[in-house]
Amino acid sequence: MTTRIEATATTLSWIPSEAVTGLTKAAFETGFTHYDPPPPGDLGDATGLEQLRADDRFRYANVLAGWAEVENGRVVRAGYTGASGVRMGSTTVRIGKLGATFAAVALPDLRREPEYLADGSVRLTQTCGGRTALPAPRAVPHPPFVKLQSPLVWTTLSLVIHPDGRSVVELPGASAFPRHWVYDGGGALTLKSGLTDYSGWAAHSFGSRTPWGDEDSPALTVEVESAAERVMSRLLMGGAQKPRIRTLAAEDMLTLQGEPGDELYLLLDGVLRVEVDGRRLAEVGPGAVLGERAVLEGGRRTSTLIAATPVRVAVAPSTAVDRDRLAELAGSHRREDVTA
Repeated sequence: MTTRIEATATTLSWIPSEAVTGLTKAAFETGFTHYDPPPPGDLGDATGLEQLRADDRFRYANVLAGWAEVENGRVVRAGYTGASGVRMGSTTVRIGKLGATFAAVALPDLRREPEYLADGSVRLTQTCGGRTALPAPRAVPHPPFVKLQSPLVWTTLSLVIHPDGRSVVELPGASAFPRHWVYDGGGALTLKSGLTDYSGWAAHSFGSRTPWGDEDSPALTVEVESAAERVMSRLLMGGAQKPRIRTLAAEDMLTLQGEPGDELYLLLDGVLRVEVDGRRLAEVGPGAVLGERAVLEGGRRTSTLIAATPVRVAVAPSTAVDRDRLAELAGSHRREDVTA
């Protein structure tokens, strides 16, 4: 008897605020072009994705749809569904009251042959991406030393389909910019890229240094923050008391266990390592809110936070959010109590 399984996974790639560096940042700050609001935590069905594209809410999407046929507890045949998985967005630019929208340019999908695994499952892997239609003149550190076309963006998305019907989403590769969010077959946000590197992306992501030139970039992925943290991040960034932005280099310390502290932290980019009594308990990525326990439990830090990568963090006073919301957040995660 043959059983057929169908599964999907999606990435949305978008430009968060404060992610652009260098001279290009002025184009965003003056309104010539725009950052993107965070995508939703749940995509819903395909109609939701198309509505997000119509609303100019992401730069591009990679939709991996596949199937597998199972016989005697093993996947024996598998393949991809649909002619193309890429969904390119657009770029809107404005000068005063005038505006124009430019469609992005998609590159051909790269689909690997199905990889049949020892446990009877199969892995499907697809790379999608492209570039904006707008030119991006810039100096680059290797031939041709000057580029006019914008750098390439991409995600390499994998879907492991198991004989029992389960599917697991992976992000083995992606361009260093912009931010990439990964959704499972039900449309739920399940992974995030942990670090954006605008300068490195602008300098290197063209020609042979892309999957279309046989070179991918490994993706650093992190777990998704809690729903309470997502609400808290909107309150911290949109409230009357604007947070200040702090930048840390890899291995810099943000907090030290036992020291006094009454500030809240929203991790904007990069990965922080959580340590208690010298033991690594967790690593957290963009969207994580930290520091609430010191505010609620005596004013001293309950953990040490160290930058595992370069980090950008928003620092807000504890008065930016009421204590009831802080208590709700503290109840939703207690990273200091659970060893990773």
